[in-house]
Parts: sequence; C-alpha cells; structure tokens
Amino acid sequence: MTLAEPVRRWRARSGEALFLRVAGPHGNRSRERIHHRPGPRWFEPGAAVRVVHADASMFLGGLRSLLLQSLHPAAMAGVASHSDFRDDPWGRLAGTSTFLATTVFGTADDAQAAIDAVRTIHGRVRGISPEGIAYSADDPDLLRWVHVAEIESFLVAHTRYGAHPLTPARADEYVAQTARIGRALGAVDVPETVAELEDAIEGYRPVLRATPAALDAAQFLLREPPVPWTLRAGYSALAAGAVESLPPWAADALELRRSRAGAAVGRAAGHGATRAVRWLLAGQPEG
Repeated sequence: MTLAEPVRRWRARSGEALFLRVAGPHGNRSRERIHHRPGPRWFEPGAAVRVVHADASMFLGGLRSLLLQSLHPAAMAGVASHSDFRDDPWGRLAGTSTFLATTVFGTADDAQAAIDAVRTIHGRVRGISPEGIAYSADDPDLLRWVHVAEIESFLVAHTRYGAHPLTPARADEYVAQTARIGRALGAVDVPETVAELEDAIEGYRPVLRATPAALDAAQFLLREPPVPWTLRAGYSALAAGAVESLPPWAADALELRRSRAGAAVGRAAGHGATRAVRWLLAGQPEG
C-alpha cells in the first residue's frame, strides 16, 4: 500500500465529517435531493451565484456575514431573543446552509418551498429586546439589511479567497441573481449591482452599532467557538480571515482591533483555511 491510499481515506473521512457538520446529519440525503431531483432551477449551471456558493470561501463569508449583520440593533435583538445559536449552533448552521443550497441549486419548487418556510418562521419573530429595541423579522427593511450584509460578505470572501474570483461583470451578475432570493424573502429595494450593494451597506451606517448582544455574539463566534478541540486551529484560521475581511469601521465597532501585521496574518490564515476546506471537500461526491 502506498502512502497515497491512507491519505486518500483520511481525506474522504475528514471531508465527510466536515460536510455533515455543516449540512447536518441528513446532509447526504439533502444533497441528493437538491442536486439530483429533476426539474427546472432558478439558476442555470455556470451562473455566477452557483460559482460563488459552491466555493469553500462560503465558510469564511458566512462567519463574516454573522459578524456584520450583528451590528444592526434590531437584527441582533431578534437573534438574541429567538435564535438557538448558542445552544445549537451546528443545527442553525445546517438549516442556513441547506436553505442556501436549496435556493441556489435545488428545483424551483423546492426553492419556493424553502422560501415559504422561512417566511412562516419570520412571521413569528417579533418583540422588544430588554434594551427596548423593537424588532420584527419580516420587516422589509430589516430583511434588506440581512440580505445585503450576507451577499456582500459572500462576495468579499470569494474575491479574496475564492478559487476563481469573478470578473466585475460576473460580480454584478451574482448580486442581481441573489436579489431574486432577497425579494422572495420579502426584502425591498434590493441591490442588483456591486455599486448598489456597496451603497446599500453605506446607507445603513448611521443605524449600525455594537450592542451588548452583538459584542457577546462576536465573543462567542471568535473566542468561544462551538467546535471540538481537533477543529479549533482550522476554525481560528477561518475566523482570522473573516475578521481581516471586515471593513475597518465594523471591526472597530465590534472591538476587534487590527494592526497592519495582524491583517496580513489574518489574510494568510484565511487563505490557508479556505484551501484546506476546499481540499477536504474536493474528495466528497459531486453535487
């Protein structure tokens, strides 16, 4: 037996474990349905949204989006009051990753069913936080914030760490395609170009701030990661890349101080972690 065979088996086992961590215990069944159930899709093969959402940089972009989204007080109030991200972070991640995969790669019927399910949940999430912040998960402007923070994060992560970064025209295509999902969820005035996306983020700046709940969430995500010790090094590298990719004003608000040297280390860590994830998942079955 050559050395390559044990490495191949280890890669397959580790990749499967990582996939099931992110996709949940029924990940293989979901993958089969999402990618192989016959029927029309919202997005054709080769679409920019498929390129971005199939890349390992999504791991880093997802973490970045959580940090950025937390800076909207109403959004963070809703998460703090209704989400089980502390008690069941992997379950929440599995739900989010399955939703993204279904809307981007699944049949049109399954994509719409996923949208309808999320909108039903959003209709029940409303209230006032202990700090007196009113929130409603189906508020169109709040949905717009969550959408733009998420899409901008995925795009920034893909530009920095993606295997095949998009051209400017393809980046605009990505924003326009994801706008379909944002509007389906109930968001209004959804950006359709990179320039509009950047303007939208900038437009929210006056209302963004780090509430105690946001600082607590950042502490949990970055300092108390919900991962076993065997995955801590890889997770920490992804987290360093996510923090490095945040705009300076967002990192400052979350009290994530960065030096020039620290930013360089964070980017190197992000590259290393993303390449490691890509290598592990490349040994998994095709979607």
